[in-house]
Amino acid sequence: MKKIFLTSALFVFAMAAFSQAEKTNGSIYIKHPYIDLVNKTVKAYLEKDEATNKKIYSDTATFWVSGLEKKMPIAEAFKMWSTDFDFYDDIKVTPVGYPDYLHYTLRDDKFVQSWWKWSGKSKKTGAVITIDMVQFDKFNKAGKIVEEGIYGDFSKMVKD
Repeated sequence: MKKIFLTSALFVFAMAAFSQAEKTNGSIYIKHPYIDLVNKTVKAYLEKDEATNKKIYSDTATFWVSGLEKKMPIAEAFKMWSTDFDFYDDIKVTPVGYPDYLHYTLRDDKFVQSWWKWSGKSKKTGAVITIDMVQFDKFNKAGKIVEEGIYGDFSKMVKD
């Protein structure tokens, strides 16, 4: 009898160890002021309005995009973004789906993740290219973007 009880107890403890109770780590929002700010940065990019973007990004913000070996200061990113218009006409950045604001409990992290299609017509070849991309913006307690990362296949985007 002791053997059956001990075996049963071990079975119950093993099952409890392997089963995980659901637990949340924050909240996801479909509408939030930080989403509005990310949309505003895209609009400012398209309007070549660096002054607006300087108000939204922290002075110490960093930027990374697929193909870069390391993050760059946001001031360098602003310069890089402006060169897009030297090589492409009719630049559009179209939302795909909707962005989410993620507020994580752990470390109080705040992110907006958004999906876009970047398109432009090459001034050199006349070819229109389209790039699917996902963007992650991290916000600080002051509501400024402190990190931005963009993933997409930018190898089609030739600047020469």
